[in-house]
Amino acid sequence: MSFRRSLYKTPAQLRLMQAPGLATAASLDAARAVLRAGSTTLEADAAAEAAITARGGRSNFKLEPGYRHTVCASVNEDVVHGIPSGRKLEPGDIVSIDSGAVIDGWNGDAAFTLVIPDPSRPDRTAERQRLSDITEQSLWRGIAQLAKARYLNEVGEAIQDYIESQGSYGILTDYVGHGIGRSMHEAPPVFNYRVRQKGPEVRPGLVVAIEPMVVHGDIDTFVREDGWTVATSDGSAAAHWEHSIAVHKDGIWVLTASDGGAEALKPLGVTPVPIS
Repeated sequence: MSFRRSLYKTPAQLRLMQAPGLATAASLDAARAVLRAGSTTLEADAAAEAAITARGGRSNFKLEPGYRHTVCASVNEDVVHGIPSGRKLEPGDIVSIDSGAVIDGWNGDAAFTLVIPDPSRPDRTAERQRLSDITEQSLWRGIAQLAKARYLNEVGEAIQDYIESQGSYGILTDYVGHGIGRSMHEAPPVFNYRVRQKGPEVRPGLVVAIEPMVVHGDIDTFVREDGWTVATSDGSAAAHWEHSIAVHKDGIWVLTASDGGAEALKPLGVTPVPIS
């Protein structure tokens, strides 16, 4: 019974999770605005920090023992947990930014991927943009499935089915999504692929962070010497998209999207409903 109580939030708790979700969204918007050829991921980190502070929040990434930055910034073959640096971004780089905010003890967590255009290599730019687009669309299909699922692990089925329909891409299996609430990482795990177990029941109060990580090549990864950055073993490019989503009595609401996910979910036949 104690596990069930921690897994499903009350309506009042869901309302409290809206502020950190919007602060997280604002931090990603601020980071995205500075990413271009010649800028650095440290500049994106500073912009994200300022956006969270402006909304009365704190970076929850900085609460992770040993981590000192507001965002994780992963470039090219780095998949997740990359450390922001002063390296100048170059045309053709594919950059994933992951950020989170905590307000009044409640957490938000989200990520996006961006490709720096390279006019001299349009084919590579298009290839990397397609990788990002497929990863993003797989996320939204997972979210759309959450809106009608009976059990959580139906989400991973929808993500895998979409990615496999788009070509030969690898879905990371060592890193998955998670529940979110008082802590940034809570039960239950949210798989991005098909598993045998059904997972917990999808019902009001469930809040999860769905985050597919997709690569062009093999799914094997390693952790760099910095102890954080996860990179592909074969050097292939990677993309990472994430949102935090609440299930409530009237439907679902994407906490880390300013419109609750309305624009992206409309083509999928899902209308998110604000939390009342």
